[in-house]
Amino acid sequence: MAPSIIETMYEPVQAYTKTLRAASPVKNQESAYAPGRTSVSRPEDYEHQDLLPRFPNLHWDPLVEVPYVDKGLLGHPEFTNLLEAATDVFDYNPKIGTEIHGVNLATLTDAQKNDLARLISVRGVVFFRDQKDFSIDDQRKLGQYFGTLHKHATTSVPRRVGLEDVHVVYTDEKSKEQRAYFTPTFLWHSDVTYEIQPPSYTSLKVLTGPPRGGGGDTLWSSQYAAYDVMSSHMQKYLEQLTALHSSELQAEGSRALGRPVRREPIITEHPIIRTHPVTGWKSLFFNPGFVKAIVGIPKTESDAIIRYLNEVISTTQEFHVRFQWNKNDVAYWDNRVCNHSASYGFAPHRRHAVRVACQAERPALDHSGTSQEDELNAKYGLPQINKDGSGISNYND
Repeated sequence: MAPSIIETMYEPVQAYTKTLRAASPVKNQESAYAPGRTSVSRPEDYEHQDLLPRFPNLHWDPLVEVPYVDKGLLGHPEFTNLLEAATDVFDYNPKIGTEIHGVNLATLTDAQKNDLARLISVRGVVFFRDQKDFSIDDQRKLGQYFGTLHKHATTSVPRRVGLEDVHVVYTDEKSKEQRAYFTPTFLWHSDVTYEIQPPSYTSLKVLTGPPRGGGGDTLWSSQYAAYDVMSSHMQKYLEQLTALHSSELQAEGSRALGRPVRREPIITEHPIIRTHPVTGWKSLFFNPGFVKAIVGIPKTESDAIIRYLNEVISTTQEFHVRFQWNKNDVAYWDNRVCNHSASYGFAPHRRHAVRVACQAERPALDHSGTSQEDELNAKYGLPQINKDGSGISNYND
């Protein structure tokens, strides 16, 4: 299976560039640029009033298992249907993240949707700029094509009634600063992994956000690559284990703020290593945000493994991608094989986004699954990665 958009992209990739005009002299240097500051926009007549957050006092039954067939299995191996309209395509790095220009998410054919699912399965997260035609109704319709939409038990939903399967992300100048409440490692998560069928294809569209340089970026981390970075000994050990994923902390936080909990919190046991049904690649299935313990081993050992996996996920830079949002940008990622993290420090800007996620298969490990890195290295004639850290090397080599 192609690791990227086209095979040639694994040769040195040309960065996407635009021809820039010669810069005009800045007439007023004092007002044109202030280090670390960007202009704040607060329109009085906000165009997305119907998508502002609310917390309806509803009660939902526990989720039950629903059928799921991955549309990525129907996609073209080279994504030709999706990319026929693209004006530019490029990867952020070899492990994760692709950006596509010229494709309108609001008008995709079924064949293009299938290719999109397959591409997300391979690349983890795919970015689309300036999707102004992609309304919340289009976003839900595309999500429904991929599977049953997930309804979150605690987070806000839009003011518009009937959109309870949309998660609203909203912060403005009145919001409380959050940085002191969470460690940076804890912020890394895959969405609602405590569910019996955690999500696969998930979209986030930013309706309003900080301008360029104003902060609010999102980071993603590849769980394919997290599995591949480990030694074969650690891989085999973790393939024998399961972890407990809990929604209790989210429920406790909502109740402490006087907000409703629409579905009772649960704890679900999932394998630590899973196999993706489209790519056949094994990936880590672990995140600092929701995993509370590893099953069947002493607590000291569980805590040590959790600390180790937290470090792998949050500090291995070569399988991170960071996306700087603009208005109407969309990210589409696969929660089965990615963790992601918000970033703070964008006050006093308003940041408003809407997320739609579909439920996937129950996580499972197929021991005959393969390694993304091993498969692609063999396909492209690259040497296998050295995992013996006992040797000597100059840090600057």
